[in-house]
Amino acid sequence: MTYQMTFKRYELKYLLNRQEKEEILLAMEPYMKLDDYGRTVIRNIYLDTDNFRLIRRSLEKPVYKEKLRIRSYKPVETTDPVFVEIKKKYKSVVYKRRLQLPEEKVMESFQTGKPLPVNSQIGDEIQYFRDYYENLHPSVFLSYEREAYYSLDGSDFRITFDENILYRRMIFHLAVKFTGFRC
Repeated sequence: MTYQMTFKRYELKYLLNRQEKEEILLAMEPYMKLDDYGRTVIRNIYLDTDNFRLIRRSLEKPVYKEKLRIRSYKPVETTDPVFVEIKKKYKSVVYKRRLQLPEEKVMESFQTGKPLPVNSQIGDEIQYFRDYYENLHPSVFLSYEREAYYSLDGSDFRITFDENILYRRMIFHLAVKFTGFRC
């Protein structure tokens, strides 16, 4: 399967209750369809400094923000590929650049501070990000169930619903079965 490695999207987020979600699903039924992945569990490891500089900055709701994460869209073994992503947001426009590498290689890099074992433009950007923020390390594990829909008109319009959001501040491996705290 081929994965997209660069993105530019407009992203708007809303907090919905169960009834509002059902009403939206009903209204969009003639125009959208559940994508090929259906309902998936997304696992993320967010990297940050000891004083949570990136998370604190994000909570301030700035015009521009950025983050670095490791992500999988399914349970993985240590040899399975995962994504290392730089996500930048300016106003409502999201720019995402990512690499795909084996989970064990990614985790080794971030636990030891050594560069990722890849030679590419995106790899250089990730290394620049790591050097700029200094001492980035796995800080938060976040997991949620995602239901993704695509537009039937052929456009790239998407709607996703994320539920059962869980987090933990230890055991930073995407291969470990999640147990954590509800958000």
